[in-house]
Amino acid sequence: MRLSKIAVVVAATAACGPSSSRAQDALQSRLTLPPGFTISEYAKVDGVRFMVVAPDGAVYASRPEVGEVVRLVDADRNGTAESQTVAVSGLNRPHGLAFHGGYLYIANTDGVVRVRLGPSGAASGPPERVNSYSSGGGHWSRSIVFGPDSGMYVAIGSTCNMCVEKTPDRAAVMRYDEKGGNGRVFSSGLRNAVGIAVNPVTKQIWVAQNERDNIEPDHEDLPPDEINILQDGGDYGWPYCYGNRIPSPDKEFHDPARCARTVPPALEMQAHSAPLGITFLDRATTFPADWRGDAIVALHGSWNRSVPTGAKLVRIRIRDGKPVSYDDFITGWQGPNGRRWGRPVDVVVHTDGSLLISDDAAGAIYRVTRTSSR
Repeated sequence: MRLSKIAVVVAATAACGPSSSRAQDALQSRLTLPPGFTISEYAKVDGVRFMVVAPDGAVYASRPEVGEVVRLVDADRNGTAESQTVAVSGLNRPHGLAFHGGYLYIANTDGVVRVRLGPSGAASGPPERVNSYSSGGGHWSRSIVFGPDSGMYVAIGSTCNMCVEKTPDRAAVMRYDEKGGNGRVFSSGLRNAVGIAVNPVTKQIWVAQNERDNIEPDHEDLPPDEINILQDGGDYGWPYCYGNRIPSPDKEFHDPARCARTVPPALEMQAHSAPLGITFLDRATTFPADWRGDAIVALHGSWNRSVPTGAKLVRIRIRDGKPVSYDDFITGWQGPNGRRWGRPVDVVVHTDGSLLISDDAAGAIYRVTRTSSR
């Protein structure tokens, strides 16, 4: 697909902070999108991470470093949030968000809490803890989704780069009942599965998986990051294997027999690209029809390559319920010299059919739509 350069359109509001000229200065780089797509600034949100769209169209976004979830509203439907208010505060590094059964569920780093929202869209009372799980260690973020069985699925990363975990809920996706109880390991061997979403066709749970660092002899391009389709009881290999059941070269984790019993990735991706948020495009009605069977993944970007990679959005091509390839969708947050002015984190489809993207480096949420049939 031939790509063309388009300018980032900035529409700041009084509620979201800086004037339009200042916001334009902060986004002076240009982004590359496929022909016919446009991108604009939906809101300024410092430290924004994961998002969820409420049934009424309001956007809720987590700000882990300040322990809160904010509510964004585009009342006049012009593509820019006119208001930004704190919906829930006093949280412990909140990350993943989900609506279920009349509650907003929030995945804190040490357990899930839930709140009912009042008429203003803010929590009507203090957060109610529904479960606890392991915290601390190297990967602090937690992501949450409710499955087609109404079960609560929470992705919990490993404590380390390479180790045998002391508790079974690390490097795993846990399943709880819809109220947060009766927790058990659903899938294991997942070093850091940050992105999590339900395929609307197959109803299977997909995760975007960050694999290990510092592998020898080629740490820059090994091992691949992954898209995994979860199986109940499935072992996805870490720390003993990587890629398609390849045993770890580290002596203490080299176990070919164990690797032979693991589940290989559904799709391998560029090493250290750091895939985070994933969303399916079935409800992206502003996108072309042939896109709506596919998915979008945000690549946060590498930290340990001599030539940085990532810091972009990719389109995951899906055939017969499986990911078969991926292509660049939006690039430009990273310059030719490897320097970045932004880092995509999460992607969600809004109720108006547009795509929203969070960027924790630039402190912004962007909105992408298709404006022509070219």
